[in-house]
Amino acid sequence: MKIEKRKNGDVTIFDLKGKILFGDGIDELRQSVNASIKENEKQLILNFAEVPYLDSTGLGEVVRSYTTLKKVGGTVKITNLTNKVKDLMMVTKLITVFETFEDENEAVKSFK
Repeated sequence: MKIEKRKNGDVTIFDLKGKILFGDGIDELRQSVNASIKENEKQLILNFAEVPYLDSTGLGEVVRSYTTLKKVGGTVKITNLTNKVKDLMMVTKLITVFETFEDENEAVKSFK
């Protein structure tokens, strides 16, 4: 998995690309979130547009990102869930934990 970081005003957006699986992508996501916290970037959007699949370990890392940011007064929101990932989020009921958006601009506006 690859992560491309960009900014939209005060909001940090991580464009996630590829599968998020045990041993592939977990460390990158953790390091990216921790680096954002160190840089005082507390408004984070995870863009799942190019994530075809994530396993339970990947899902756990997304939850860890959410709780880590929440502990320091931050927020993680999710945008552009692919159908498979959206189904997984619904089955695990995590869709009720995260604020999710179909459109990135709506997600950015929701921080204001």
